[in-house]
Amino acid sequence: MKSTTKREQKRVAGLEHFAIDKALTEFSARYPALKLPPVVALICAFEEEDNIGDVLKAVPAEACGLPVAPLVIVDGGRDHTARVSLDAGAVTCAFPTNLGHGVALQVGYRLAIDGGARYIVTLDADGQNDPTELAVMLEPLVDDTADFVVASRRLGIDETSDRMRRAGVVVFAWIMNRLTGSRLSDTSNGYRALTAPLLADVVDRLEQRQYQTAELLITAISRGWRVTERPTVWRPRASGTSKKGSNLFFGFRYANVVVQTAIRERRDKPAQRAASS
Repeated sequence: MKSTTKREQKRVAGLEHFAIDKALTEFSARYPALKLPPVVALICAFEEEDNIGDVLKAVPAEACGLPVAPLVIVDGGRDHTARVSLDAGAVTCAFPTNLGHGVALQVGYRLAIDGGARYIVTLDADGQNDPTELAVMLEPLVDDTADFVVASRRLGIDETSDRMRRAGVVVFAWIMNRLTGSRLSDTSNGYRALTAPLLADVVDRLEQRQYQTAELLITAISRGWRVTERPTVWRPRASGTSKKGSNLFFGFRYANVVVQTAIRERRDKPAQRAASS
């Protein structure tokens, strides 16, 4: 039984690598010798053709005095998200099949780093994050007072009406703070600003195929990077339905990721200290 499971895992991993390699080959052909500006607005999208166009239009050309460019990773799907992104002039990498939000983010991180970006801001393709607040997110990084900025709907404005999801935000922040010693109010927000050195340090440690927000945050805190938060607006989806699943399913998966990552980072801390000494 175990050997069958291992073979299945290798098969899935092989197919994932094949899909990523195909996407990157097409990306390199479309953008030979790509040089990105200092700030990259990284957007991962799965079947968001009705929303991503307006999101891209709202991404500012400049923030904190630095040029900004959107980088879109299209995580498969059957609609025309990739075409909308390309028509909007965004640098676009399209997977041939759906691999998961976490995988799309990892590919986007590496492309941004390899392209020479100094700061990477991640935001949703569904309109829940306001791209015009990008400068608010970016400012602590540019001022060198933080390496990682998390958006907070609790410190800002939450325009959604899902009381269970709001309660979940409070509960998960409490759990995360207990595990990491941080004092954050919103640890499940995908609107984040990060420095390229931080991402270069943590990207190879990221394992989650879907719910990567908690993993990235715990890993960064555990490795000593400076984390802060800024108030932002949290909007309802512009259209369509969430790809995260029901509140119960999302909550269970999110909690599982938090526990797994916390155990992993605590286990590896002695090795991290030895490597840095």
